Amino acid sequence: MNGYGIIRQLAERSGGTWRPSSGAVYPALALLEDEGLIGPAEDAGPKHYQLTEAGRAEVDELADRPAPWDDATEEAASRLGGNAELWKAFGDAAMAVRAVVQTGDETIGAAATDELVALRKRLYGLLANGTD
Repeated sequence: MNGYGIIRQLAERSGGTWRPSSGAVYPALALLEDEGLIGPAEDAGPKHYQLTEAGRAEVDELADRPAPWDDATEEAASRLGGNAELWKAFGDAAMAVRAVVQTGDETIGAAATDELVALRKRLYGLLANGTD
């Protein structure tokens, strides 16, 4: 996977709450390569990386720790209130909106807008009606 793919994966896995900049990811990749934890992926194209044997050992050693994207979602929930599942769902929806925008298709964009307006109304309906 290349640096851009890593940025996308982190954003997706964190529900959009953690999207590191390329200025953070590429130096980190260079450091990991210098430390021998990643190396070039031979058949994936230029600047694609894969774990080395030492990198796999490091991943195994850290397996009992929570994934960083889980921490980012938890941090967003504690900072903004609510629960992590709600914020993750919101982030996932935001990622879907981004995908719709990237299509450039006006018809799909208009349909997505209608869906979001309807969702907003349903959410306010939940607040108005309580949890009965």
